[in-house]
Amino acid sequence: MSNDVKKEQVYVDADEFAVAEKEAVNSDYTYTHKFRKPFEYQGKTYNELTFEWSKLTGKDGLAIENELQQLGKALIAPAFSGEYLIRLAARACTVPIGADAFEIMPITDYNKIRSAARSFLLKSEL
Repeated sequence: MSNDVKKEQVYVDADEFAVAEKEAVNSDYTYTHKFRKPFEYQGKTYNELTFEWSKLTGKDGLAIENELQQLGKALIAPAFSGEYLIRLAARACTVPIGADAFEIMPITDYNKIRSAARSFLLKSEL
């Protein structure tokens, strides 16, 4: 027998870690996303967006479900539905912004905001 100790390698997704790190700094279920390049939407330019997840209610969740149903989109697990998560983020945003804004923003920004919304949902179920 060998006395060699095998070291376990742990792999961490850099994007998920960055979101978790920001959430640790942003307490009270608040997430501030800073764009690498200013983001333009409906004639306005945004350098950052803040999301207050704690202001959401069950009514918001039901309204999003109804909206998706009216669009003919099936909803199995909200925490894993991009359509649900962007609508949740739009409702949590501290400035009025439509869910369609997330569809046109750079994928890296979209992914980080979507991940923050997913993290909030998963944490709220504990």
